[in-house]
Amino acid sequence: MLAKSTDTLPVADDLLYEPKWDGFRAIVFRDHGREAPGSNGSVYIQSRDLRPLDRYFPDLHDVFLRALPRGCVLDGEIVIATPGGLDFDALQLRLHPAASRVAMLAKQDPASFVAFDLLAVGGRSIMAEPQAARRAALEKLLAKVKPPIHLTPVTRDHSIALRWLEEFEGAGLDGVVAKLANIPYQPGRRAMMKVKHARTADCVVAGFRWHKSGKDAVGSLLLGLYDDAGVLQHVGVTSSFSMAVRKALVKELAPLRKDAIKDHPWREWAGAAAESSRMPGAHSRWSAGKDLSWQPLRIERVCEVKYDHLQGDRFRHAATFLRWRPDKRPADCRYDQLEVTRPYELDRVFSSGSSGS
Repeated sequence: MLAKSTDTLPVADDLLYEPKWDGFRAIVFRDHGREAPGSNGSVYIQSRDLRPLDRYFPDLHDVFLRALPRGCVLDGEIVIATPGGLDFDALQLRLHPAASRVAMLAKQDPASFVAFDLLAVGGRSIMAEPQAARRAALEKLLAKVKPPIHLTPVTRDHSIALRWLEEFEGAGLDGVVAKLANIPYQPGRRAMMKVKHARTADCVVAGFRWHKSGKDAVGSLLLGLYDDAGVLQHVGVTSSFSMAVRKALVKELAPLRKDAIKDHPWREWAGAAAESSRMPGAHSRWSAGKDLSWQPLRIERVCEVKYDHLQGDRFRHAATFLRWRPDKRPADCRYDQLEVTRPYELDRVFSSGSSGS
């Protein structure tokens, strides 16, 4: 069951509000029909796109075997909790082909699982039961579990949910989700609503990538911000364009391509087989071999984008293009324009409103 975005947190008597966790969505099957006779049962961890995650989270696999009763299926989020909040970068590092590397990371930064729905209990599917009933069953099932398994907080109080939206971001959370209390579990459907933080920033447009269709359309613009040392850092991309706009951008940006690499602050990355995520042409485990080569532009253009939050010093998700800012100088596009989030302790999040108040 998925969530659709909305600009404001909805108000209704039949809504359950939960924090939106920033991790890997996962379905956990405890005894899914593959266990050997006489064994302690089995666990299967499945990603949202139906891929197995067990090999990347052996620490959680063992915890689920010990802590969860046989015959249950949980929906939730895999996260890595640190003293500074959730760490999505550390989570991404787990997607490594070497089992020894994964084992080392599991020991160094153990993962946690935050449960927010129950699909089966005692070997019986309860997906047809209403959300409120599944929540009550989930609370009963996890009444005695201990970290790293957590039960997500929930409330029916709109004012509390608004406070969560404001405060929990400081612990690395992603917003608030609203669920209708009377609906069944609906796999693949956007039956929930999510509200995320929306902020704007003026960014340098330092380059672009071609669209997958070819060199007749721009795929994304590469965004930069200047740090305190005056160095232009790559902070993310924006790619929210229609195909007509993508094709128009090819002509619009053409003059900025002339001699762009000569004095470009990222010129050492051009054509490099980059490893660092700071490099615009870098490949990551998420890129799955896609062509991420980039085309430099002279540092002359500024655009305003909408973003939700930062992960370290980069936009956590792709930003949304709003408009060009011809009135802004590239040198004025600095990190210090960004809103600073007040830190918030994760332990306080886990202990908030977990009884449906």
